[in-house]
Amino acid sequence: MHRPLDHLVMPTASLGGARERLAALGFTVAPTGIHPFGTENVCVYFSDDTFLEALAAGDRDRMDAAVKAGNAFVARDRQFRARNGQEGFSAAVFGTKNADDDHAAFVRAGISAGDRLDFSRPFVDASGKADEASFRLAFAAEAGEPEAFFFTCERANVPQVDRSALQAHSNGAQRIAAVVASAADPAGHARFFEAVTNAPSEVFGSKIRVKLSNTNIDLLGPDAFANEFGSDIPASGALRLAAVIFGLRDLTQAQRHLAATGIHYHRHGQRLIVPPAPGQGAFFAFEEFS
Repeated sequence: MHRPLDHLVMPTASLGGARERLAALGFTVAPTGIHPFGTENVCVYFSDDTFLEALAAGDRDRMDAAVKAGNAFVARDRQFRARNGQEGFSAAVFGTKNADDDHAAFVRAGISAGDRLDFSRPFVDASGKADEASFRLAFAAEAGEPEAFFFTCERANVPQVDRSALQAHSNGAQRIAAVVASAADPAGHARFFEAVTNAPSEVFGSKIRVKLSNTNIDLLGPDAFANEFGSDIPASGALRLAAVIFGLRDLTQAQRHLAATGIHYHRHGQRLIVPPAPGQGAFFAFEEFS
């Protein structure tokens, strides 16, 4: 079965800064979550059961211990920050029913990025109701491509809390319509994405597309990215996660919100494009869906 998108990981220097930026963009931001291995996050949830995770360093002693113990999540986060600074878009995460099977498949395919990881953390909804969320992760990365990593996430215990208030956003965003990666040779990464998502790739215009049940993963070269977003990306031949496209019913709702809050954006075709900024580690685009 195809693995659906679960969430996206965006390192940030400051959770406070990320919360402020995401709120200014018109997103409802969940309370701070604390991981047992020292990282912390704030999340933006969508009605399609996906979310954004802004990730920051919290307890550095715990993070040090986690890296020494072989925690691939913390180790990859540190690697990303060492190469790219404290802000960016480091990982795409896919849903699974069995992280053990995924890990075995990634090992067989030669793309495993570390040992399986289990962890739990408290979860609090907008009303203050608390529960515990538990996860089982299996990691993958393409050889020689240190700018992005991927993992599957088995939600071993799903909090029984009402997220509806957290899924309502003043910019109107309802779903993650597409995740965009860039590389000098998009076609050269197609097999890797097929292995990670368990879904076929196809040539779709100037891009390579992997169509999942709840979103698209699009691989673009630099020229195609500039054509689609009206902006250049930093010159690099490496595979990089570069943009997130949000789907909404009425583009004017997002446009009014961005104008009212003074967020810099430009319109490109049928999309509103917001360039990266502190607390927002990738290009954000808003487009309508029927």
